[in-house]
Amino acid sequence: MAEICPVCGLPKDLCVCEEMSKEQQRIRIRVEARKWGKKYTVIDGIDSKEMKLNKLAATLKHECACGGTAKNEQIMLQGDHREIVRNLLVGLGFPKENIEVQ
Repeated sequence: MAEICPVCGLPKDLCVCEEMSKEQQRIRIRVEARKWGKKYTVIDGIDSKEMKLNKLAATLKHECACGGTAKNEQIMLQGDHREIVRNLLVGLGFPKENIEVQ
């Protein structure tokens, strides 16, 4: 017998909870200038309960070929990577309409 999801009541292999939670998040991507004029791409609005920020940050750092960190419910990447991050988040299943690029 298949395991049942306690939230949606569907079998685990058909569970839609993760997709529903992605659709409800409002993600904001912006660039900030830090010490000595260095630019950082800051991504916030991703629910850390639903998705591991450290794992997502590692994926984004790998794809953008840059350094960065995940702390205080934010992901910070070194450099200006707004469009790349937006395209990667859409590829990961986040709706394009819920991602705001500033």
